[in-house]
Amino acid sequence: MRGPIIRKIAGFVVAVLAGVLAYLCFWPVPAEPVSWSAPLAPGFTGAYAPNTRLAGLRMIDTGNEVGPEHIAIGKDGKLYAAMLSGNLIRMDQDGGNREVFANTGGRVLGFDFDAQGRMIAADAMKGLLAIGADRRVILLTDRISANDPIGYANSVAAAPDGTIYFTQSSTRFLPAQWGGTYAASVLDIIEQSATGRVLAYDPATGKTRIVAHGLSFANGIAMGADGHTLFVNETGRYRLWKIDGRANNLNVQSGSPQARVLLDNLPGYPDNLMRGRDGRIWVGLFRPRNPAADSLAEKPFLRKVLLRLPRFLLPLGKPYGHVFAIDEDGRVTVDLQDPSGAYPETTGATETADRLYIQSLHAHGMGWLPRRSGSERPDGSKRNDGF
Repeated sequence: MRGPIIRKIAGFVVAVLAGVLAYLCFWPVPAEPVSWSAPLAPGFTGAYAPNTRLAGLRMIDTGNEVGPEHIAIGKDGKLYAAMLSGNLIRMDQDGGNREVFANTGGRVLGFDFDAQGRMIAADAMKGLLAIGADRRVILLTDRISANDPIGYANSVAAAPDGTIYFTQSSTRFLPAQWGGTYAASVLDIIEQSATGRVLAYDPATGKTRIVAHGLSFANGIAMGADGHTLFVNETGRYRLWKIDGRANNLNVQSGSPQARVLLDNLPGYPDNLMRGRDGRIWVGLFRPRNPAADSLAEKPFLRKVLLRLPRFLLPLGKPYGHVFAIDEDGRVTVDLQDPSGAYPETTGATETADRLYIQSLHAHGMGWLPRRSGSERPDGSKRNDGF
């Protein structure tokens, strides 16, 4: 009797294994990964040498609100933050008098303020929006043409001449269709089809044009001091571009002098960009790179297999807090890290005369550092209590 039972069990195991193998190899997934060449990760060396200057952040309570993805100071001197709930909250710079400023009904990932003091918001679900002092939400644009919608607006930079530049992370995976911004970003970065774009909206004409395309998940954007140079993070390929905002429908891979890589082979996934003081531009690294992910860059079939696994098994890198500042030539001038990753998914930094606020995708509260006082400890060493 034992022989037939063993054979039945063995047959069952083989059938299960065959089913699992067939699932991993053939089950339909939405992405069609393409091969690309990932540079060898440099690790935390040179300007990014390990430190703990971001550890021990002070915190501002945000109540039930989670994930200050983008933080900025408004023309009224108030602190504004875009939260995971969809709320845009407003408060004093010390966190007092917190209130919901507006809710767009979508998910704002980045915003800036125009000359009129209006908040110009990139909503990943809705498009480019304007919100005035009356808190009324107005749609500025959600398409370039009838057949070219803007489905993943991400970050905004308002130019002195009134032009509003913003990024569209992907034309392939729209958050409204794929389970939200994070799920859509994972699909886009694994696929590497590089459909991200930089767009420009002209308030005078109401028209939107393509400045540049060919970016693997276009993310943070910041304006240069000259009013037309754009700094743009390409999250999917670990780099930061310098792009001429006057370009028209430029493929950044074409070798044009209007677009060049300013920082390449970063140690993590770059997210937001923010202008700081004294010419600084702050960069947030969402997570450090994972060698396993880079090793699959030229193996699209295996990346497709990954998409059939539970999301927690994806090689997205361990938690690690990291923001740094550069000048317009790409020189790193400040680097702040927290290897413990206690403040999760650092998307960027917002600088004032007194503080540095740290942006995050999923933090419960708003982290900040005081500006370093330069005071000394009793033993004569300098305090490291700020940035």
